[in-house]
Amino acid sequence: MESTDDKLKKMVDRYQELSEKIQMVDFSDNQEIIKLSREKSGLENDIQIINRYFKVKKEILENRSLIEQSGDPEMQKICQDELRDLDIELEELNKKIEHLLIPKDDNDQKNVILEIRSGAGGDEAELFAAELFRMYIRFSEKQRWDFEIISNNRTSINGIKEVIAKISGDRVYYFLKYESGVHRVQRVPETEKNGRIHTSTVTVAILPEAEEAEVEIKPEELRIDVFRSSGHGGQSVNTTDSAVRINHLPTGIVVTCQDEKSQHKNKAKALNVLRSRLLADEQARLNADRGGNRRDQIGSGDRSEKIRTYNFPQDRVTDHRLNQSWSQISRIIEGDLMPLIESAIREDQRQMLENQK
Repeated sequence: MESTDDKLKKMVDRYQELSEKIQMVDFSDNQEIIKLSREKSGLENDIQIINRYFKVKKEILENRSLIEQSGDPEMQKICQDELRDLDIELEELNKKIEHLLIPKDDNDQKNVILEIRSGAGGDEAELFAAELFRMYIRFSEKQRWDFEIISNNRTSINGIKEVIAKISGDRVYYFLKYESGVHRVQRVPETEKNGRIHTSTVTVAILPEAEEAEVEIKPEELRIDVFRSSGHGGQSVNTTDSAVRINHLPTGIVVTCQDEKSQHKNKAKALNVLRSRLLADEQARLNADRGGNRRDQIGSGDRSEKIRTYNFPQDRVTDHRLNQSWSQISRIIEGDLMPLIESAIREDQRQMLENQK
């Protein structure tokens, strides 16, 4: 069986290999540069920990050797003091190394396509979809990520039937992948005269953004329709046929984009969403073929799984995967999501460590 140190040395070798490849790659090959740079960036923090780990182990051996060989009591005491500190640091480093060796998700460094759709609950579901959309905008602002709306189907009461956006930045998928699933809201709607609590649902999908090289789309597999984009109530927002609807014939996936005034830009955005959906579906199929372990993880990305309930009368948000609750819904809805996400990350890593034993 491969030792921990051997696994770590392979990671260091891979990092050095990536550095060399980036220097040698043709600068006209943007896709390859992006791919290599993303993998190298994902390893940088790990390499710092690994280098310190090997350095501490070396210093421990040196201090033990000095204690054995030195006849000077004062020198032995200095070495013993250093050895005590080094042993404590090595114990902390071993914990980090354990998590560092958890199998990496190749998508963690990627940008994401965010899709939000209202579900059961009519107007109330659409209003809550709009609140969740704003929550992710606020959270992205806190992380200094870029947020770009691709398609937005709003209702006359300022709710949302469906919205699609691209979020770009540092490790976006790593943090947001735990948001995929059904979000349920329980509260008394403003239009409810009898004070009854209604339950509504909204579906959130977090898709890793696919690069062109990852998903091949053949032109003959597409039916592309163009039409005039419109606003609420049929109000025209463009006098040209700039809106684009792409139907992927083999899978039946349909993507519509009309937010840009340019037909070319709408088509490019729609193709980007289509590639990301195809990649996500393929990865879900592969995970299913590999057995139950990955499907049981917190970050499985199952869009049909009920993951969270926002109970407004009790001022409580509950994550059903973690059996954990948080108060102050208003703060969470305003984008203070990191405590919930960090809890999901910790549980996901705990389960993966269990599966490794």
